[in-house]
Formats: sequence, C-alpha cells, structure tokens
Amino acid sequence: MSCEHLTLHTDKYQINMMYAHWIQGSLNDKAVFEVYFRKLPFGNGYAVFAGLERIVDYIKKLRFSEEEIDYLGKQEEQYKPEFLEELRRLRFTGNIDSVPEGTLVFPHEPLIRVEARIFEAQLVETAILNFCNYQTLIATKASRIKGVADNDILLEFGTRRAQEADAAVWGARASYLAGFHASSNMRAGMMFGIPAKGTHAHSWVQGHDSEAEAFDKYAEALPDSVTLLVDTYDTLRSGLPNAIRTAKALERRGKKLDAIRLDSGDLALLSKKARRILDEAGLPDVKIVASNDLDEHIIFNLKAQGAKIDIWGVGTQLITASDQPALGGVYKLVARENGGGTYEPVIKISGNLDKVSNPGVKDIYRLIDLESGMAAGDFMTLRGDERPATGETLTLLDPGHPYLREEAAGYRAEPLLRRVFENGELTGTLPALEEVRDYHKRQMELFRPEYLRKLHPEPYPVWFSEELWQLKTDMIKRYQNRK
Repeated sequence: MSCEHLTLHTDKYQINMMYAHWIQGSLNDKAVFEVYFRKLPFGNGYAVFAGLERIVDYIKKLRFSEEEIDYLGKQEEQYKPEFLEELRRLRFTGNIDSVPEGTLVFPHEPLIRVEARIFEAQLVETAILNFCNYQTLIATKASRIKGVADNDILLEFGTRRAQEADAAVWGARASYLAGFHASSNMRAGMMFGIPAKGTHAHSWVQGHDSEAEAFDKYAEALPDSVTLLVDTYDTLRSGLPNAIRTAKALERRGKKLDAIRLDSGDLALLSKKARRILDEAGLPDVKIVASNDLDEHIIFNLKAQGAKIDIWGVGTQLITASDQPALGGVYKLVARENGGGTYEPVIKISGNLDKVSNPGVKDIYRLIDLESGMAAGDFMTLRGDERPATGETLTLLDPGHPYLREEAAGYRAEPLLRRVFENGELTGTLPALEEVRDYHKRQMELFRPEYLRKLHPEPYPVWFSEELWQLKTDMIKRYQNRK
C-alpha cells in the first residue's frame, strides 16, 4: 500500500463515530469544528502557524481505496456492507477556512475552521491535527532560533535525528518558512525548492592517510564549494593549519575556501581563536560554521560570549523540538446544525478552566494600530457580526478577566481566517514557499519586540467581543444548571 495514501491516517474512534452517524441517519447533518491550541510552546510569546500545504493536499486526495475498504470490512465491529459502500463514495464536500501559513498565532484562536457534513468533518480531525501540530511546533522553534541568530545564516541539519522521513522533510519546510536559509535534506530540497547545503563527514577525513590529504582531495573534487570539518583530530593544532594549507592551494587555482566547520569542543573559544588565525593567514573571508546540538539557548549564550560564528547548523534540538516535543492543538465542535437548517452553538465544560471551549462559529481579526502600524491585539467575534470598521470604537473584553474591558478606537481590523475550500473545491492557488517565507517575515515586523523576545515575553492580548463573551457565559450557566 502506498505510504502517501492517507485516508486511514485517522483514529479508530473517528470511523466508529462515522458508522454511528450512518446508523442513526445523521451523517449528512452539518457541523463546524475549529482547530486551536491552549498553551504556547517553549514559553514563547507567539506560535507560527504551519502545515496548511499538507492539509490541502490531504483533503484533495481524500477517498477510500479498495484496499482500505477491504481492511475496514475485516474489523471486529463488523461494519455493514452498505456503510462501506458509503465510504467508497466519500469525497470532501465542505468548507475550510484557515489563517495563512507563517501567521503569528496565539492560544484559543481558531487557526482552521472545518464546516462540513459530520461524516466528513469527523474523519479529517486526526490528520489535520497531526500536520498542524507538528509543523507549527517546528516553525515556532525555528522562529525562536532565528530571533537570537540575527542576520547569521541558519542551516537545518536534523534529518538523521527526526522521527522518521515525513518529519524530516516537513520539518525542514517549516524551518525554512520561519527563516532558516537551507536544509541538508536533499528530498526536502527537491520537494519544496529549499536550498540544499552540506559539507563532509568525519569519515571522509578518517578514510584518508592524513587530514591534509583528505582536505586536498575534497577540494579537488568540489573546488567551488569547499567547507572543511576541522575537528576530527585536533581543531587548532591539526585541522585549522591543514585547512589553511588547502585554502592557499585553492587560491593558486583561482578558487577559495568557503568555510571551516566546528562540531565539538568549546565553540566560543575555538571560534574566536580560529577567526584570529584565519585573519592572520590572510583569509578574512573564510566563514566559520558551527554545529553540535545547538538550539536558541546555546546560540544566545555563544553570541553573548563573543563567539565568531557566521553560520549555524541546527539539527536534533530543532527537528525534534526537544524541549517540548508536542503542541497541544485540539479540534473542537463549536456548532451543529439544528432542525431549522441553522447552526446551534455548542460548548465543552471542564473542571480545568483552560479546557472550557469557546462556543459558536467565530471570526478572528488582527487589530493594527493606525498610528504606529503595529499589531495591537487580536479580536475574536461571532461569525455574522460585522467586520469592525477602520477607526470604529470597539469594546474589548479580556476573556481571562472579563471585568477588564476597554473602549478603544484607532484600529484597522484584518481578518485572519481565509477561505481555502468551498463546497469541496480549492478556492485558489496556495502561495509558493518563498511567498510564505516573505509573509512570515512581514508578520514578525508587525509585532513589538516585547512580544517576540525569547525570555519572559509580554503577553499579546486576544480580546473577545461582548456578544461572544455573553454567549459563553450564558451557555456555561445553562449547562451548570442541568441535572
């Protein structure tokens, strides 16, 4: 079976619920689900939404193959043959709205809205969450690293430590859209047009009689792209002198050494000493690449110590998001079709206040301050409410502290949710990855640095409209009073 066929990339209980809806005759009832997360990852001040391109591809190809139908027919639940026939005919026919990839997003905001027959909307939950949660997590981690690296070059080196092949290529894509410059993964380069970069391994040096011979042979083979790994034996007493010798030989051929790479030891100390030695040898243009379990914390500290590193190769800690290996994104029902053909809001109540859902179909707007041009906060409303007019006075409620409200004006409201599928058809062409990358860069420029800093960021406000808050309050009271 093709590993690219993902219709059964779902949880068993989704199929069971689909079967129950089929049995009860409710499979065609419409429902609205929203995707959101409750808590920002890494203690960060924002997240970077990613994963839409793969979600779109999944939805476009959504159909049950004969192989999958046969597999379902053998399940212990003994699904009826007529149900399997219904699956054979299934295509996605609903609507999907999403924030654009690369958007800065915050807790409890709807990132994706699925409005479809319950039969379809239930099926797609697992895959949508899988793609969105992982890629958003990696894009956020990459953005944090970009934030401390300033204008240095960032290379994604994580493939061999990623959790399988799909994580490697889609993680490389998420890293690139968030500001990384290249990936070592050739498949990601081919699939997405990401620049592919690489040097050589320690085994290349070990496989020759001497380090000097290894460097010369490598430069002979690839004279226009020479970066030498100098720490196989002794960085300063062996690797660096041999790299300088090879660099001089390249110069005599009209070529040049691009960089040296440090992969172990005290990177701050070694880079400073290497920079001085290279400069004294007349090689000020030779760059210094560093790798070895780097992340935003280590890079931040190395730069604080004055490390002379130009290019950072970041692998394991990025591709596995090692300090928080999952984003807790959820897919919650917010409205269901009632007998009159309209939607009735629904709510989930929990003893954990953070898990109480926000009922009703919602829109989300980014409020841009007209004077500064900066993002001032996000504003969540019920769908059907008019888009706030430019300069309109708005009543803004803090959902965590509803007694804190303010009347504010001087904003331009930009809608974040945009239609992607309508009646099962893709509404247009997704932006190219370079466009997504540029869009993310513009998004970062919209936010004050206090919201973006790595340590103890200022919380970015997400406000409710009065109508949304009143609906949530009323529904909580209604269900609390039920016996």
